[in-house]
Amino acid sequence: MKKLFFLFTILYSLFSAQAQQVQWASKLIKYSSDLGGKQNGIKRILGKPDAFPQGGSSANAWTPKNALDGKEVVEVGFETPQTVKQVAVFENLNTGCVIKIQVDNGSGSYETVWTRKRDWKTPSFKATIPADHAYYYNRKRRKVQEAPNVAVNAGIEYAILDAPVSGVVAVKVEFSFALIPGQKQIDAIGISDSSEPILAKINTTDTFEKLTNSEEIYKNDLAQKNPALSPDGSKLFFTTYKNDVETIYYFTKDKSEKWSNPVEADVTINKNENYNYIEGFTTDFLLKGGLAYNRGTGESGYEFLKLTDGKYESIGNLKIVAYNNYDDNSDATITSDGKTLVLGIESDMTQGGTDIYFANRKEDGSYGFLQNAGKTINSAADEGMPFLLSDQKTLLFSSNGFSGYGDYDIFVSHRLDDSWKKWSEPVNLGSKVNTGSFNGSPFYDEKNEILYFTKFIDGKTLICSVAISKVDLTNQ
Repeated sequence: MKKLFFLFTILYSLFSAQAQQVQWASKLIKYSSDLGGKQNGIKRILGKPDAFPQGGSSANAWTPKNALDGKEVVEVGFETPQTVKQVAVFENLNTGCVIKIQVDNGSGSYETVWTRKRDWKTPSFKATIPADHAYYYNRKRRKVQEAPNVAVNAGIEYAILDAPVSGVVAVKVEFSFALIPGQKQIDAIGISDSSEPILAKINTTDTFEKLTNSEEIYKNDLAQKNPALSPDGSKLFFTTYKNDVETIYYFTKDKSEKWSNPVEADVTINKNENYNYIEGFTTDFLLKGGLAYNRGTGESGYEFLKLTDGKYESIGNLKIVAYNNYDDNSDATITSDGKTLVLGIESDMTQGGTDIYFANRKEDGSYGFLQNAGKTINSAADEGMPFLLSDQKTLLFSSNGFSGYGDYDIFVSHRLDDSWKKWSEPVNLGSKVNTGSFNGSPFYDEKNEILYFTKFIDGKTLICSVAISKVDLTNQ
């Protein structure tokens, strides 16, 4: 009898979890303060969590003006009235500052349903600095080191109501940020008709989670980044530092199909004084970065090189009409026919930080105005390091703006029409690819179905590989 009751309990719990109705805040009603701007503004609190389960500082979370030691309040609405048994507040920095939650069941007035009991033994925190906007806005793109650990006490405040309230259309949350030291950010607010904890889920698939573990290409003290495979698959180019200059090296495969010791590439590729890196190949040319970017000239910092008599020769700079990049770095990929260029940069049209843009080639060989690829794949944080597959629809890129495993993760998205502005929701490539540190610069070998990418391991960047079916990438 006990076994039967136990089985019934499990089945009931599973059914209850599946039947749980969850909504995320969909509109703002009122709020006490806002830093303004696309990053850390009040609108970042809407929708599902972006900074969970990884936690930590995020441009996609709301940072109130009094986030250090003051009081704040926010009122949010939900698309559909529903019964509420639980309100979950996702605090991605220093959780524990929610002091009161009220709900509106459509009457236009709020009813208090949860309050925090004051712990008089714990002193209130008082900020010693007036503000620290620079902490949030002093961002560095193309990170090649692990992000600082600022996710102190990141967590979710689960407010379980004593009794369910039906027809809830809005929620008011009050905060006292003096309860906990350090900075604070609020990622999302969710409601549920169940006491089962609302969880933030990474948008990945079982297929990606079942991949084999990624492996390092070459284990030594040599930092490696920006992998790029030659069209015939015989050489794997990468960038490392030589006398403080970004220099291109390459591996070649030996008879056992393993990558050999690295060799410095020809001087015709490593001709730039400070930076040299390869972004992509076609059968006719390679796209190389590292040239000086001269604002107002249309020069993008990239050039095309062609292999002639065993040596690469420049066939011209890549120019883009009214090209403008607010960051010192950029990344690019290009269609096999060279007609469309995809870049990761920050311009006037940004959704927040570095975004994915595209530009189409003109008759004179230059490229037209940059266009933002849209909000689906561009968050308030940073997206970059794009790589486009030969179908010209499947895009791999790196971002710290979506739910993930830690720092930058690698995602895949698919172009939905010919506008290049409509993309599918990014899918995380899973824990076999992404870790708690930096993961980026994807390059996919379609012939052998292997993904090469850069991962931060033990204090340095290394190139890793993992087998991923092309079908699995292109059909997600």
